[in-house]
Amino acid sequence: MVTIINGDGLLLGRLASLVAQRALKGETIAIVNVENVIISGSRARVLDNYDHKRSRGSTEGGPFFPRRPDHIMKRTIRGMLPYKRERGIEAFKRIKTYVGVPFEFQGKETETLEEAHMDRLNNAQYITLGAVSTFLGAKY
Repeated sequence: MVTIINGDGLLLGRLASLVAQRALKGETIAIVNVENVIISGSRARVLDNYDHKRSRGSTEGGPFFPRRPDHIMKRTIRGMLPYKRERGIEAFKRIKTYVGVPFEFQGKETETLEEAHMDRLNNAQYITLGAVSTFLGAKY
């Protein structure tokens, strides 16, 4: 059974940590509407941080950082898993991320995580993951 989580208005780091914990326990998770996930902080600072991550390293040897919002989300979750160990590899395989809502999940019940909701944000400054991806040059 797949748990479908709607990413609208959820904070990136909190969502990623909760999904990583649940995946380590054996749950299969699909996150939809990833382009509407929120990153807190001023627009300029967030864009500068992600631009730095993207431009670090070389084109041949890496480290490589993704541009698309679903790939950035998955990379953030990977950072919260022991992805070089067997249990982390298996947990990472159980997580799927999608831009929008794919046909197979339309009309199905989605879950929203209250612990990761934007209402808990003290700062009014934020930017969506879709805007960051567009800044990095993604065409999704």
